[in-house]
Amino acid sequence: MSESEGYGAPVVETEGEFAGWSCWKTDPYEARSGPFYMKREESGEHVCAFRAAERHMNASGSMHGGCLLTFADFALFAIATDELQGDNAVTINLSGDFLGAVAPGALVEARGEVTRGGGKTIFVRGLVTGDGRPALSFTGIIRRLAAR
Repeated sequence: MSESEGYGAPVVETEGEFAGWSCWKTDPYEARSGPFYMKREESGEHVCAFRAAERHMNASGSMHGGCLLTFADFALFAIATDELQGDNAVTINLSGDFLGAVAPGALVEARGEVTRGGGKTIFVRGLVTGDGRPALSFTGIIRRLAAR
């Protein structure tokens, strides 16, 4: 499936805290959950980020685990950008271990690596932090979709 058949290419933000970062604005769930941003650093590493807002919190006042996992799912695809080469894919497995709380206003970031690729199935692992403190370690498997 090409970008024109799927959700399309990410859009680069031009204003605000995440100016210069990219975001998939056409994904309805991520638009409501995030917005989540991504960029490639000078080192070549992909980093994802968003600012924790009150709407991301649970009844205890820290980030809801479902929000952390949703962000990790977004990060799988950003981390695997080079491996995907523009192809669309779906998540077939996502696992996470909660390591610490994320407070409102925190800068939430995800970084990781492709641990195995080269075919239809891509394995990724990563770490989500809140203001630099570990919040979630995750592993995921994404499956490249066949062209239609």
